[in-house]
Amino acid sequence: MSEDFKQQLDDLISNKTKEFTVTPETFQEFQAVFHDYEYRTQIVGKAERGGTIKYRLKESE
Repeated sequence: MSEDFKQQLDDLISNKTKEFTVTPETFQEFQAVFHDYEYRTQIVGKAERGGTIKYRLKESE
């Protein structure tokens, strides 16, 4: 099952979602999309127990 990570990133940037989760099984696929994403510097990930990572927008300074 291939997830649409670009759409999930776009939804974060446009505030349609607050966060999304990437599992260890899909991380390699996600990383390729994230590396090329134009607004990646505005997004942060927090590692959770078990290897999942939750991505959200950076807090405004």
